[in-house]
Amino acid sequence: MKTLMFVVLLGIGLHGAAAVTHSLKYFYTASSGVPNFPGFVIVGLVDEVQMYHYDSNTRRAEPKQDWMSRVTEGKADYWEYETGNGLGTQQIFKGNIETAKQRFNQTGGVHIYQFMYGCEWDDETGEVNAYDQDGYDGEDILTFDWRTETFIAPVPQALITKHKLDNNKAHIAGRKNYLTQICPEWLKKYVDYGRSSLLRTELPSVSLLQKTSSSPVSCHATGFYPDSATLIWRKDGVEIHEDVDHGEILPNHDGSFQMSVDLNLSSVTEDWRKYDCVFQLSGVKNDIVTKLDKSEIRTNWGKTGIRTNEEKTIDITVIIIAAAVVLALVLIAVVVIMVYKKRNAECRQKSDMSPDSGSPKENLDSKNSTPLIKDSVTSSTGSQGSETPLIKD
Repeated sequence: MKTLMFVVLLGIGLHGAAAVTHSLKYFYTASSGVPNFPGFVIVGLVDEVQMYHYDSNTRRAEPKQDWMSRVTEGKADYWEYETGNGLGTQQIFKGNIETAKQRFNQTGGVHIYQFMYGCEWDDETGEVNAYDQDGYDGEDILTFDWRTETFIAPVPQALITKHKLDNNKAHIAGRKNYLTQICPEWLKKYVDYGRSSLLRTELPSVSLLQKTSSSPVSCHATGFYPDSATLIWRKDGVEIHEDVDHGEILPNHDGSFQMSVDLNLSSVTEDWRKYDCVFQLSGVKNDIVTKLDKSEIRTNWGKTGIRTNEEKTIDITVIIIAAAVVLALVLIAVVVIMVYKKRNAECRQKSDMSPDSGSPKENLDSKNSTPLIKDSVTSSTGSQGSETPLIKD
C-alpha cells in the first residue's frame, strides 16, 4: 500500500491490465503538513489507468480519460453528484487524520491517511474479488474482510474503530453489497466505455544488446501493451534460470512498456543456436522468438560485440604492422636529422675559415644575422615599441 500511496499522490496511473481480470480502485488520501499539495485527493483507476480525480483545491470531480464522458449517458448528473460526494468526504477525512494523530500521540509533522477500496472481476469465470482497507503513514491500520464480514486491526490504535464497526451490522451489509454487487457492475460499464484503449494489445520490438564484450547479452523488448507480459531465455526450448537476470517492467512515455532479461555469456559453451529469447504477451497466441545470433547483437562500439578468434587475430596483426610502420618512420626521421646536423656543421666550419666573414660572435650580433632563439623582432626603424613576438607564451 505504501508504494501505491505515492503513485496516487503523484496522480500517476500505471497503465496495463491482465487479459481477462479487470479492476476498479479508489484511493482517498488526506494529508497533514504537506506544503503545496491538496489536503484531500480522490483518484479512481480502472485496470490501473486513472479515470477519475477530485481534490480539495479544485473542489470538483473530473474525468481523466476521454471515454469517461460516456458515464453521463445513463446518469446526467454523475459529475455533480461525485463533486458533492467529494466535498462531504473531504470533511470526514479531515477529521480522520486528526483522530489518527491523536491515537498515535502525534502533533506536528507530515502525515498521510489513506482509504483504498475496490473490486476485481474475471470476465471469463465471472468471479469477483474485493478489497477495503485503511492506511496511515504508509502502513495498514484497518482492513474489512467482506467474506467474514469483520474488520481486522493490525495495530492497537485501530481497535476502537474495529469494535465500533463490527457492531454496526447495517454498515457491514451496505459495505459488502457495494464491494460485491455495485462495484463490479460499474467496473463492467467502465471497461465497456474504455474498450478501445483498455483492451488493446500492442506487440514490441525485440533487440539483443550488449554494453561491452564482457557484458551479458540483454534481450530487450519495448513498445508492448498491456504490461501482462513475460520475457525469458531458453535453451533447446526449455526455460533457463541460471546466469539469467530479469529486469522490471518499466513504462514508456507513450503509455506502452519495456522490459529486459540478461544472459551471462560465460554459461554459453555450446552451439549458440540452441539459445533463444521468448516474449509472451497475455492474450496473444503467438510468441516473439529471437535467436541468440552473434551478428544480430547491437553494441556501443559496432554491430556485434561478440568477437571470433579470427577477428581477434586480424586485430593483433594490424596492430603489429602499424607499430612496425611507426618505428620505421621514427628511424628515418632520426637519420635525416643526423645527416642535416653533420652537413650544417661542415658548412659553418667553412664559413668561419673565410677571410672576410669576421668572428662567429660578430656574425651573430650583426644587423643582418638571425639569432637561433628570438623572443621578438625589432622594426626597421629600430624602435622597441613595434615589436612582434615570434614565440608567444
